[in-house]
Amino acid sequence: MLDKKIVKQSLSFSALAVLYVALVAMVMNNAEKLFGQMEDGVLAPIVFLLLLVVSVATMGLLIFGKPLMLYMDGKKRDAVTMVICTVCCLALFIVLLVTAIVVFA
Repeated sequence: MLDKKIVKQSLSFSALAVLYVALVAMVMNNAEKLFGQMEDGVLAPIVFLLLLVVSVATMGLLIFGKPLMLYMDGKKRDAVTMVICTVCCLALFIVLLVTAIVVFA
């Protein structure tokens, strides 16, 4: 039986991940309006790679942060359950978003 607290935390971490991805997508989609035209050079790739590093770290914390703490506290089953629940919630969000796009497009 699944622990309701783990499921709720997994759902909230998944929702935060979706919000973060949406925020980054909106910034990237409107980057030229927000920051102006970037000249060809080294600055754009640096900014892009730094954004990638920050995004990977953020997603790592949201998906694996709490499960790692649970694992280190000896709650291995809860840790694995939380990772699985979080990934399943993310997959559910993808299905819901794709369904919304298909229905409303």
